Amino acid sequence: MRRTLDATNPRHDHLGRREFLARASQATAGLGVTAGLASLAASRPVLADEVKPKAGPRISYFRNGEIHVNVVGSAETTPLTTGHMDFKPSWSKTGDKLVFFRRYKDDPVTVNWLSAICIINVDGTGFHQLTDATVANFNPTWTRDGQNTPIWSRKNPETGSFYVMQGKIGGQPGEEVALTDRAYHTWAFSSLNDGRLLVSCKHPKQGWGYYLMTRGEGGKPSYEPIACELTPQGLLDRVSVSPSEKQVCFEFQKGFEYKDPGRTLYIADFNAEKRSITNLKPIANKEGKPYWFAYPRWIDGESQVVYHMSTGKGQLYVYRLEDGSTRKVSTNAGADYRYPHGEAAPC
Repeated sequence: MRRTLDATNPRHDHLGRREFLARASQATAGLGVTAGLASLAASRPVLADEVKPKAGPRISYFRNGEIHVNVVGSAETTPLTTGHMDFKPSWSKTGDKLVFFRRYKDDPVTVNWLSAICIINVDGTGFHQLTDATVANFNPTWTRDGQNTPIWSRKNPETGSFYVMQGKIGGQPGEEVALTDRAYHTWAFSSLNDGRLLVSCKHPKQGWGYYLMTRGEGGKPSYEPIACELTPQGLLDRVSVSPSEKQVCFEFQKGFEYKDPGRTLYIADFNAEKRSITNLKPIANKEGKPYWFAYPRWIDGESQVVYHMSTGKGQLYVYRLEDGSTRKVSTNAGADYRYPHGEAAPC
């Protein structure tokens, strides 16, 4: 694009702005029009090739059952997936892939859905399905250990509880393996660079709680308990470790009867060595109003947290840590937005 003062005037389209103003000033000296030209130049729209605004952070998210990748606060363009109900797109640490689950059978009770784990490239190519959809396969994420291993939680239809699975990029249904024992509940939330997973678990010997889990051979991992003052009071859910692994964000529900509305979103300090969550700070729905505040995720490094809130149709919001401000970033009030996730930041 050429830089112009007046795009409608062909005499000016070969001149830079400063050059044109200098020549115009010389040509009109003493005629009383130089100031008018300067005023015109100052008031004209700035052209795109003169100022290139910095793009904001990107997120992946669900909108009306389709997966989108977009700059925060921008209107949607073409979705990556269509024609299905696709949920919870988690972004690989390498930044080039998303893992999500596709619902094949609906049910009023979410845990009775039938769903499959899928992978797609961020540019919309390379779709492949890792599992079949004979049970509920939920909330996938990735390891951060350099292996780009997809991790998710699978329902045990015999008990109704969940256990943790892992697959591989390019994998086929039936090739996935169990990381935890089907006999007791374990749910994977997030991961660490050293390969450990942050999970909730009803361990048969160590009891109910939150753990850093080290994968072991034959589905026999080891569990290290995480201390948090909220653990005795209710449920921590959708816990996401920050990129530096020094913070977490999560949902908290008072009491232990699982329900989505009324949760408070928190950020807190996280110490992987001491296995502790401390200095808790509510960032949304401190009052516990009966709305669905969910899926807080780190974006823009860890300077902001994106989440969805629903009083009917979900909308996306961003909390800024520096000043505590919150802004709505979804652009269509008539669409249903959910499950945001930060670029190249596995939850």
